[in-house]
Amino acid sequence: MHMKKILAIRLSDRHRHLIALIKENWLRLFFAMGFSLLISLSTAASAYLIKPAIDDVFFKNDTTMLLVIPVVVILIYFLRGIGMYGQEYLMNYVGESIIRRLRNNLYDHIQDMSLSFFQEEKTGVLMSRITYDVYIIKAMVSTAVTGAIRDCFTIIGLTFVIFYQDWKMALIAFVVLPLAFFPVVEFGKRIRKVSTGCQEAMADLSSFLHETFAGNKIVKAFGMESYEKKRFSEKTLNYFKLEMKAVVARSLSSPIMEFLGGLGIAFIIWYGGSNVISGTSTTGTFFSFMAAVIMLYDPVKKLSHLNNAIQQGIAASDRIFDVIDRESDITEHSNPAAIQPGPHRVTFQDVFFKYKDAMVLKNLNLKVNEGEILALVGMSGGGKTSLVNLIPRFYDVTKGSIMIDGIDIRKASIASLRDQIAIVTQDPILFNDTIRNNIAYGNQGASDKEIERVAKAAFAYDFIQCFPDKFETTIGELGGRLSGGEKQRICIARALLKNATILILDEATSSLDAESEMLVQKALANLMKGRTTFVIAHRLSTIAYAHRIIVIVDGQIVEEGKHEDLIALEGEYYKLYQMQLKGNDI
Repeated sequence: MHMKKILAIRLSDRHRHLIALIKENWLRLFFAMGFSLLISLSTAASAYLIKPAIDDVFFKNDTTMLLVIPVVVILIYFLRGIGMYGQEYLMNYVGESIIRRLRNNLYDHIQDMSLSFFQEEKTGVLMSRITYDVYIIKAMVSTAVTGAIRDCFTIIGLTFVIFYQDWKMALIAFVVLPLAFFPVVEFGKRIRKVSTGCQEAMADLSSFLHETFAGNKIVKAFGMESYEKKRFSEKTLNYFKLEMKAVVARSLSSPIMEFLGGLGIAFIIWYGGSNVISGTSTTGTFFSFMAAVIMLYDPVKKLSHLNNAIQQGIAASDRIFDVIDRESDITEHSNPAAIQPGPHRVTFQDVFFKYKDAMVLKNLNLKVNEGEILALVGMSGGGKTSLVNLIPRFYDVTKGSIMIDGIDIRKASIASLRDQIAIVTQDPILFNDTIRNNIAYGNQGASDKEIERVAKAAFAYDFIQCFPDKFETTIGELGGRLSGGEKQRICIARALLKNATILILDEATSSLDAESEMLVQKALANLMKGRTTFVIAHRLSTIAYAHRIIVIVDGQIVEEGKHEDLIALEGEYYKLYQMQLKGNDI
């Protein structure tokens, strides 16, 4: 019962969110409904005109009506054309507007999520939510809702006509009509269920494509093209099967409704024909009534297809709101303090950090002074990267606290905290944009002179000048036009331009060749000047400049000191150093 209540509350919140988006366009919706009403009235009027056309023109030979009725028909269809254009334009405008806002809200929310969210979710799945799922909702809002409003008005208008013509026959028609709605409801439930499966399969397909395209070099290097083709074929087969289930559900609803509608029309022909033969009804009344009933069943049948689209849209909205409803692990304090620019002291006090079910850091105490360069070494999986990821609050400590100048970072504003931190990682992350915009990514108001200055300090200026477009050169997806060393120097220039006073270097030179590493090390030396720096290093030869080295084993600091002191201890650091010496000899 408790879970049902939570689900009901969540669903009502989702409905309120959608309704709020719809309300923003209430004026356009109002006029769109007016145009829908105009279409419905023209449909009802055209059905009604059959009676005077047959009775007055063909049976009574009324020449006046012969002139009046064609003029009225032209007027009716002119107004109908205006109504169709107005409704189509306004409802599509509303639909596109709602989808744009929903897509923006979804992207904004995803960007605000913590790092753990991106590690748990597949990139392709998130892309599918923003593109494919939102597109399905667009079909629901701009097409299905439009059609539903128009068809409901048409049903009301035609119902009035048939009751006006012959209320007894109208009652007979309405005995069958509720039966015709049965497949709309029943098959709608099935389509919604299958549609969720289709959307999940499409998300899985998008994720697969993202991984195999991004890792295409590895696929080719290991000769796994045939294997990946087979996997893709299996995924498309699964999607095909789910789509065919949806096709079966959609295809069955119309034939059943056709048959039920046929039963009603057959009975009306028998009953209405008997009345015409007996003289209790006119031929014009009968044909007018028949036309209205046939027109009436048409929007009812359309409602079946529209309901299918609505059910698919509801399934897609559930998937979208599953993301929007998720809260970030990292939350802003209710009254955050602002960390001011300047040199900073970073303190770890009794820090424990648990990631999923594993305790990664245990009872860690550490103080790093202003301008100090601290190197973190240890075997892979020891907790070095987890330690530095806590500083910008990519994650929060499980227990204990991290303080900058005595301020607990959980009580500081996230923006002011991250303004003080620059990061250069082992895998340089660049965007498919110009070199200028990549360097200025954290400081978009920087001048050309400032960008050139940091490019020179990062030893990137010379190779940038070799490109025909220099700083305006587009570097391709993830910086594909640049070498590893060039990408890393662009990242260092970006960090220099941000001018943050806390610097995190996460194995920034481990994947470079000797020549590139020498240039990057020079650039890093310029970057570290006067900054409180955390350096994660794999090669111990690259951290001789560090003021202090800490050795982390199994989430704990086991040794601390300068290179010479740690070698003299002949402990964990000495073992790592000996291992690397032997590796170099080999």
